[in-house]
Amino acid sequence: MTAALAPHEQLRAAGLRVTAARLATLEILGDHPHSTADFVASGVRERLGGVSIQTVYDVLRVCAAHGLLRRIEPAGSPVRYETRTGDNHHHLICRECARIVDVDCAHGTAPCQQPDDDHGFVVDEAELTFWGVCNICRTTRPNDE
Repeated sequence: MTAALAPHEQLRAAGLRVTAARLATLEILGDHPHSTADFVASGVRERLGGVSIQTVYDVLRVCAAHGLLRRIEPAGSPVRYETRTGDNHHHLICRECARIVDVDCAHGTAPCQQPDDDHGFVVDEAELTFWGVCNICRTTRPNDE
């Protein structure tokens, strides 16, 4: 997991140049995991001024390709990014408010699940998403639901 290092150290360790846009992106995602590119872009612009959305998309793509970010694609939701990488964790997602929470895998190393028939694939990762209703949404529901 790369989050133990400061963002500038993560970038250097990955062989990437340290830029203001990359630092801001990693810092925003460190504070707001599971964020969309638009959310990150808005935060980067607040910190740095006129940064294009394309620059932020490029930073997200490069950082994900170098293992500094994990890209997740929950069904029915835009792509999201998180800084928790290099481990075997999954996600809980609320069907009502779309809150996403990390869940450690009970089976340790990846892949934690195996298909009944791998069809000749060498499986190295399994993604598992748990869907439900979070405690906040459950307690704010009208009584008739």
